[in-house]
Amino acid sequence: MATRNDQLTRTSSSEAASEIVLGSYRLHQRLGEGGMGEVWLAQQNQPVRRQVAVKILKAGMDSVRVIGRFEAERQTLAVMDHPCIAKVLDAGTTPQGRPYFVMEYVRGDSIAVFCDQHRLSLRARLELFIQLCEGVQHAHQKGIIHRDLKPSNVLISLVDDRPVPRIIDFGIAKVVTQPFSDGSLFTELGTFVGTPEYMSPEQAAMTGDVDTRSDVYSLGLLLYELLVGRLPFDRDAFRSGGLDGVWRTIRDTDAPRPSTQVTSGGVDVQAIAARRQIPASKLAGVLRGDLDWITMKALEKDRARRYATANALALDIRRHLEHEPVSAGPPTAIYRARKFAQRHRVGVAAAASLAVLLVAFAVVMAVQAGRIARERDRANREAAAATQVTSFLVGLFKVSDPSEARGNSLTAREILSRGSADVETRLRDQPQVQASLESTIGTVYTSLGLYDEARPLLERALRTQKALQGEDAAETLATANSLASLYWSRGDYAGSERLYADIVRRRARTLGEEHPETLRSNFDLASVYLVLCKNSSPRVYAASR
Repeated sequence: MATRNDQLTRTSSSEAASEIVLGSYRLHQRLGEGGMGEVWLAQQNQPVRRQVAVKILKAGMDSVRVIGRFEAERQTLAVMDHPCIAKVLDAGTTPQGRPYFVMEYVRGDSIAVFCDQHRLSLRARLELFIQLCEGVQHAHQKGIIHRDLKPSNVLISLVDDRPVPRIIDFGIAKVVTQPFSDGSLFTELGTFVGTPEYMSPEQAAMTGDVDTRSDVYSLGLLLYELLVGRLPFDRDAFRSGGLDGVWRTIRDTDAPRPSTQVTSGGVDVQAIAARRQIPASKLAGVLRGDLDWITMKALEKDRARRYATANALALDIRRHLEHEPVSAGPPTAIYRARKFAQRHRVGVAAAASLAVLLVAFAVVMAVQAGRIARERDRANREAAAATQVTSFLVGLFKVSDPSEARGNSLTAREILSRGSADVETRLRDQPQVQASLESTIGTVYTSLGLYDEARPLLERALRTQKALQGEDAAETLATANSLASLYWSRGDYAGSERLYADIVRRRARTLGEEHPETLRSNFDLASVYLVLCKNSSPRVYAASR
């Protein structure tokens, strides 16, 4: 059951494997050994002939605690029944009193080696990873946390010429339901249990407070390695700082995104891309977005922000493969700021205390006077604006001669023409009201297909509103949206794309990514891109951006 990546321990010349017989099992070759057991390749003779793997408690490891842990591993594997988990076939005790159990023999390489040797595409790797997540989920449903998920403990075997991952080595698993025996698996406080490179922060803390989300973190590291061919950190540097350095790295060092890793210059992008059957120039682009977000969510230091289950991680990958929205998303600025504060608690706390005192003093001194002044000014502005708008609208329908009315009716175009002429002269002393009315008239012109008349009004209104209210003001962005729509209608897709892109950035920053106005602007921008892709050559489209 041990892998080719593990250091093998060969039998000595004085120990003839062919003479070791345990019941109907003849041991042939020692494949490897761990902290408390040895794994042998054996031949079963009865009732069927087949190759199996036999794990035997090592000589001298027969303390009550170690025997309890060994027995617990045997029982742990026995209660699980899943295609991705190696099965227990039999169990017993050697003549010397050392317990052993017999497992199916899994031929194959570790998942990382198999994927690279067979040059599996990213999609094929993700399909294998989904199966692995399903196996881990099965173990979790049985109340078992593996705690040592890593490539060498996930072997790939071929079933009907189809690769299937097999999870092995539950030797340090943790049982979160009823214990299997008095010496069942447990976490020893203050002791590293597992492989440091693939440990979650809570497992590395050695407090014993570990749940199924610890395995999710290890799955995130496995996913990272399958995507970019390496872990988020240098293995040699990782262990060079000793135990304290390992703990600090796991706890404090954020992993770079997979797409960032392949563009950082520290990896052989050509070789990585070739093993994944993708052009090197496209690798970062394929990783950017969903796969970045999914991986980073699985690798959250705060387990409350991780995927709650291995199944949730698998579902998000399945959504990505099926081009559906994923639940993972990029961390917000607020979250990044909170993490910064957590790492620099003393300095941030001191600065925050001083800032609070200064702000509180300033607020107490200014709040009353400011509130009264703002309310007074707002009321005055609104009253003046209402008067100006009323006067302006009444003036649109005045005629100097009753014969001009032609049956007491004016056409919409005549009203708009008169309004666009009057707004520039009658409202010069009210630039904000003037800009608002110009935007309204320009929008109506656009809806009537009178693009030449609409454009100068909308452009002038936008300039005024940017100067008076700022580029992020809601009214400014509404006018910009109307102007972008006008460009679209006139066939100026490049101009429309520039405006829509700016609106999306500003609304996302001021309103939020999920605000209806932001989403509507994203839809408009996507529509422009669609037209550009359909109607323009790649060279023209690139130039337009």
